[in-house]
Amino acid sequence: MVRLTRIYTRGGDKGLTSLGDGRRVAKHDARVAAMGSVDEANAAIGLARLHAQDQALSEADAMLARIQNDLFDLGADLCRPLSRAKQKHPALRMTQGQVERLEREIDAMNATLKPLDSFVLPGGRPASAYLHLARTVARRAERDMTLLAKRAKVNPAAMRYANRLSDHLFVLARYLNDRGAADVLWVPGANR
Repeated sequence: MVRLTRIYTRGGDKGLTSLGDGRRVAKHDARVAAMGSVDEANAAIGLARLHAQDQALSEADAMLARIQNDLFDLGADLCRPLSRAKQKHPALRMTQGQVERLEREIDAMNATLKPLDSFVLPGGRPASAYLHLARTVARRAERDMTLLAKRAKVNPAAMRYANRLSDHLFVLARYLNDRGAADVLWVPGANR
Protein backbone atom coordinates (compact mmCIF):
# COMPACT_ATOMS: atom_id res chain seq x y z
CA MET A 1 0.00 0.00 0.00
CA VAL A 2 1.26 3.44 -0.89
CA ARG A 3 0.70 6.25 1.58
CA LEU A 4 1.61 9.81 0.64
CA THR A 5 1.56 12.14 3.61
CA ARG A 6 3.77 14.86 2.16
CA ILE A 7 3.96 15.94 -1.44
CA TYR A 8 7.27 17.75 -1.25
CA THR A 9 10.30 16.44 0.62
CA ARG A 10 13.06 18.81 -0.57
CA GLY A 11 15.08 15.67 -1.30
CA GLY A 12 15.34 16.54 -4.99
CA ASP A 13 16.40 20.15 -4.60
CA LYS A 14 19.96 19.34 -5.68
CA GLY A 15 18.97 17.44 -8.83
CA LEU A 16 18.84 13.94 -7.35
CA THR A 17 15.94 11.58 -6.78
CA SER A 18 15.50 8.20 -5.10
CA LEU A 19 14.84 4.93 -6.87
CA GLY A 20 12.67 2.23 -5.38
CA ASP A 21 15.71 0.45 -3.96
CA GLY A 22 16.83 3.60 -2.10
CA ARG A 23 19.67 4.55 -4.46
CA ARG A 24 19.96 8.25 -5.30
CA VAL A 25 20.44 9.12 -8.98
CA ALA A 26 20.44 12.30 -11.06
CA LYS A 27 17.04 13.43 -12.25
CA HIS A 28 18.38 13.25 -15.81
CA ASP A 29 19.40 9.58 -15.38
CA ALA A 30 18.15 7.29 -18.19
CA ARG A 31 16.01 5.35 -15.72
CA VAL A 32 14.32 8.51 -14.45
CA ALA A 33 13.78 9.71 -18.03
CA ALA A 34 12.08 6.42 -18.93
CA MET A 35 9.88 6.59 -15.82
CA GLY A 36 8.96 10.19 -16.70
CA SER A 37 7.96 9.28 -20.25
CA VAL A 38 5.80 6.43 -18.95
CA ASP A 39 4.13 8.89 -16.56
CA GLU A 40 3.59 11.35 -19.41
CA ALA A 41 1.98 8.64 -21.55
CA ASN A 42 -0.34 7.88 -18.64
CA ALA A 43 -1.37 11.55 -18.42
CA ALA A 44 -2.06 11.69 -22.17
CA ILE A 45 -4.24 8.59 -21.85
CA GLY A 46 -6.12 10.38 -19.07
CA LEU A 47 -6.98 13.13 -21.56
CA ALA A 48 -8.25 10.55 -24.05
CA ARG A 49 -10.40 8.98 -21.35
CA LEU A 50 -12.22 12.28 -20.84
CA HIS A 51 -13.66 11.72 -24.32
CA ALA A 52 -14.24 7.97 -24.03
CA GLN A 53 -16.47 7.80 -20.97
CA ASP A 54 -19.95 7.99 -22.45
CA GLN A 55 -22.09 4.87 -22.59
CA ALA A 56 -21.13 3.89 -26.15
CA LEU A 57 -17.42 3.99 -25.33
CA SER A 58 -17.43 2.27 -21.93
CA GLU A 59 -15.45 -0.72 -23.27
CA ALA A 60 -12.71 1.63 -24.55
CA ASP A 61 -12.68 3.52 -21.25
CA ALA A 62 -12.30 0.24 -19.36
CA MET A 63 -9.34 -0.75 -21.57
CA LEU A 64 -7.72 2.63 -20.98
CA ALA A 65 -8.31 2.38 -17.22
CA ARG A 66 -6.51 -0.98 -17.19
CA ILE A 67 -3.67 0.48 -19.23
CA GLN A 68 -3.32 3.43 -16.86
CA ASN A 69 -3.00 1.03 -13.95
CA ASP A 70 -0.49 -1.03 -15.94
CA LEU A 71 1.56 2.11 -16.56
CA PHE A 72 1.88 2.64 -12.81
CA ASP A 73 3.04 -1.00 -12.62
CA LEU A 74 5.53 -0.24 -15.40
CA GLY A 75 6.81 2.82 -13.53
CA ALA A 76 7.21 0.71 -10.39
CA ASP A 77 9.06 -1.93 -12.41
CA LEU A 78 11.45 0.66 -13.84
CA CYS A 79 11.90 2.31 -10.44
CA ARG A 80 13.40 -0.87 -8.94
CA PRO A 81 16.45 -1.96 -10.95
CA LEU A 82 16.66 -5.68 -11.63
CA SER A 83 18.85 -7.34 -9.02
CA ARG A 84 19.93 -10.85 -8.23
CA ALA A 85 20.17 -9.96 -4.55
CA LYS A 86 17.40 -11.18 -2.31
CA GLN A 87 15.13 -8.29 -1.41
CA LYS A 88 13.04 -7.82 1.69
CA HIS A 89 10.04 -6.79 -0.42
CA PRO A 90 9.83 -8.25 -3.93
CA ALA A 91 9.65 -5.67 -6.71
CA LEU A 92 6.47 -5.27 -8.74
CA ARG A 93 7.29 -6.47 -12.25
CA MET A 94 5.38 -6.36 -15.52
CA THR A 95 4.22 -9.79 -16.66
CA GLN A 96 3.73 -11.57 -19.96
CA GLY A 97 0.02 -11.77 -19.08
CA GLN A 98 -0.25 -7.99 -19.31
CA VAL A 99 1.39 -8.07 -22.75
CA GLU A 100 -0.95 -10.85 -23.90
CA ARG A 101 -4.01 -8.91 -22.74
CA LEU A 102 -2.95 -5.98 -24.94
CA GLU A 103 -2.44 -8.37 -27.86
CA ARG A 104 -5.92 -9.90 -27.42
CA GLU A 105 -7.51 -6.45 -27.31
CA ILE A 106 -5.54 -5.29 -30.37
CA ASP A 107 -6.59 -8.38 -32.34
CA ALA A 108 -10.27 -8.04 -31.34
CA MET A 109 -10.45 -4.36 -32.32
CA ASN A 110 -8.39 -4.75 -35.47
CA ALA A 111 -10.69 -7.52 -36.71
CA THR A 112 -13.49 -4.91 -36.96
CA LEU A 113 -11.42 -2.35 -38.92
CA LYS A 114 -11.04 -2.11 -42.66
CA PRO A 115 -7.45 -2.52 -43.84
CA LEU A 116 -5.47 0.67 -44.33
CA ASP A 117 -4.46 1.91 -47.78
CA SER A 118 -2.56 4.90 -46.39
CA PHE A 119 -1.04 6.19 -43.18
CA VAL A 120 -3.43 7.74 -40.65
CA LEU A 121 -2.99 11.37 -39.68
CA PRO A 122 -3.62 12.07 -35.98
CA GLY A 123 -7.16 13.39 -35.69
CA GLY A 124 -10.75 12.45 -36.25
CA ARG A 125 -12.81 12.22 -33.06
CA PRO A 126 -11.44 13.95 -29.91
CA ALA A 127 -10.70 10.67 -28.09
CA SER A 128 -8.85 9.39 -31.16
CA ALA A 129 -6.78 12.55 -31.50
CA TYR A 130 -5.71 12.29 -27.86
CA LEU A 131 -4.93 8.59 -28.30
CA HIS A 132 -2.62 9.48 -31.18
CA LEU A 133 -0.86 11.92 -28.84
CA ALA A 134 -0.63 9.22 -26.16
CA ARG A 135 0.72 6.80 -28.79
CA THR A 136 3.59 9.14 -29.65
CA VAL A 137 4.45 9.61 -25.97
CA ALA A 138 4.30 5.83 -25.47
CA ARG A 139 6.76 5.43 -28.36
CA ARG A 140 9.09 7.92 -26.65
CA ALA A 141 8.81 5.94 -23.42
CA GLU A 142 9.78 2.83 -25.36
CA ARG A 143 12.78 4.64 -26.88
CA ASP A 144 13.81 5.82 -23.41
CA MET A 145 13.51 2.25 -22.12
CA THR A 146 15.68 0.89 -24.93
CA LEU A 147 18.30 3.53 -24.11
CA LEU A 148 18.15 2.47 -20.46
CA ALA A 149 18.50 -1.17 -21.53
CA LYS A 150 21.86 -0.34 -23.13
CA ARG A 151 23.14 0.63 -19.66
CA ALA A 152 21.18 -1.59 -17.29
CA LYS A 153 19.06 -4.71 -17.37
CA VAL A 154 15.37 -4.05 -18.02
CA ASN A 155 12.56 -6.54 -17.51
CA PRO A 156 11.86 -8.08 -20.95
CA ALA A 157 8.10 -8.14 -20.27
CA ALA A 158 8.25 -4.40 -19.59
CA MET A 159 9.95 -3.86 -22.95
CA ARG A 160 7.33 -5.98 -24.75
CA TYR A 161 4.52 -4.13 -22.98
CA ALA A 162 5.89 -0.74 -24.06
CA ASN A 163 6.12 -1.96 -27.64
CA ARG A 164 2.55 -3.31 -27.71
CA LEU A 165 1.14 -0.24 -25.96
CA SER A 166 1.70 2.13 -28.87
CA ASP A 167 0.15 -0.44 -31.24
CA HIS A 168 -2.85 -0.75 -28.93
CA LEU A 169 -3.33 3.01 -28.76
CA PHE A 170 -3.12 3.27 -32.57
CA VAL A 171 -5.72 0.55 -33.12
CA LEU A 172 -7.97 1.96 -30.39
CA ALA A 173 -7.75 5.42 -31.98
CA ARG A 174 -8.96 3.93 -35.27
CA TYR A 175 -11.64 1.91 -33.47
CA LEU A 176 -12.98 5.06 -31.79
CA ASN A 177 -12.93 6.86 -35.14
CA ASP A 178 -16.09 4.96 -36.07
CA ARG A 179 -14.03 1.82 -36.72
CA GLY A 180 -11.81 3.73 -39.10
CA ALA A 181 -14.56 5.55 -41.02
CA ALA A 182 -13.57 8.90 -39.44
CA ASP A 183 -9.81 8.33 -39.86
CA VAL A 184 -7.97 11.17 -41.56
CA LEU A 185 -5.71 9.58 -44.15
CA TRP A 186 -2.42 10.91 -45.46
CA VAL A 187 -2.48 11.93 -49.11
CA PRO A 188 1.15 11.86 -50.28
CA GLY A 189 2.16 15.10 -52.04
CA ALA A 190 -1.32 16.61 -51.65
CA ASN A 191 -0.01 20.13 -51.11
CA ARG A 192 2.66 20.39 -53.78
